[in-house]
Amino acid sequence: MNWFTRWRRARILERHAISPDDFDAAAAALPILQGLDAAERTRLCEAASLFIHDKTFSAAGGAEVEPATRHLIALQACLLTLNLSEDSYRGWSEIILYPEEFLRQRVETDEAGVVHHSRDILAGESWHGGPLVLSIADVAASGLADGFNVVLHEFAHKLDMLNGDANGFPPLHRGMDAASWARDFTMAYEDLCARVDAGEDTVIDPYATTDPAEFFAVLTEVFFETPHLLHAEYPAIYRQLQQFYRQHPLVRLAAHAHA
Repeated sequence: MNWFTRWRRARILERHAISPDDFDAAAAALPILQGLDAAERTRLCEAASLFIHDKTFSAAGGAEVEPATRHLIALQACLLTLNLSEDSYRGWSEIILYPEEFLRQRVETDEAGVVHHSRDILAGESWHGGPLVLSIADVAASGLADGFNVVLHEFAHKLDMLNGDANGFPPLHRGMDAASWARDFTMAYEDLCARVDAGEDTVIDPYATTDPAEFFAVLTEVFFETPHLLHAEYPAIYRQLQQFYRQHPLVRLAAHAHA
């Protein structure tokens, strides 16, 4: 970090830091943050403050964007990158917020050249190089340690897109083995697809079988929301995400339980 970046960072935190009361209120609403120690909470508050300063929050569909909503989004987005580079969300600037789930028109052309029009109801959406879209109602339902988290899901897509279109293969850190990542994720993805196709009621959301990009995003949700389930179902994926996010939610939650 050069001197200008350090100076800019300090200046933003001096003028625009989330207040301790606002941070505590947002953190209290997010059980997935339980177990963070004092130093981690401080770093998370700083990262979230910088995030809110650098991103534009735009309202759509009659939404009202309250400071508390920005705090909930920023804390969860920055939980993913707590031990990663502060510029992990580089290359885009806008978060668009709808009050509820929203409709997205899609136009796709199949291999035969036939154009198909569809309307999808979405809780969130991420565009490569473009904005990230969220439903405020679904933001409010995220972070409760129940396995659902649209914020983590969409921001995981953004991390996946750092090296191109989302494909479940984000840029790995030095020391991580790409062949092992591909092997572990492929085996787990194929296993879950087979189980879902067989009609099994899986503990992991069947939406993860849509494609490898959604598999990565859904399993990121599970890693932070219900890490014990991911560790029980796919321990190899838990280890890969532990290396990627440089966090160990199981240990963190166990420490909190015994505190």
